[in-house]
Amino acid sequence: MAFLLLLVLVAVVLGIIGVAAEGLGYLLIIGIAILVAALALIAVRWSQRTGRPLR
Repeated sequence: MAFLLLLVLVAVVLGIIGVAAEGLGYLLIIGIAILVAALALIAVRWSQRTGRPLR
């Protein structure tokens, strides 16, 4: 779970740098791609948890 939070943090930082620095718009695109990948991984992990029966 810490890895996924790190991915989200990296995505936010890259997005901020991509917006703030002129000519580095590709960092914004990379940040968005990383954010989407992290959210997809989180969704997969949550869907696997809901399949387990409670004891």
